Amino acid sequence: MEGPAVGGLAATPLQGTFLWYALVFFALAVVAGIVGWQNVAGMSMRVARLFVLIFLALAIVSLFL
Repeated sequence: MEGPAVGGLAATPLQGTFLWYALVFFALAVVAGIVGWQNVAGMSMRVARLFVLIFLALAIVSLFL
């Protein structure tokens, strides 16, 4: 099912795949930090930050398309 038509174009909702993975890696980083695995926590936070940036970039691009 497609979203409402705007200016003759059908608007489709954003898929939050990158945001979902960012939340998963953030949760992994929190758990690893609590357990004491600092290297795993740091790497997970880097991956989560990367996914959030990719999500934001795709969201901005989709606003213009």
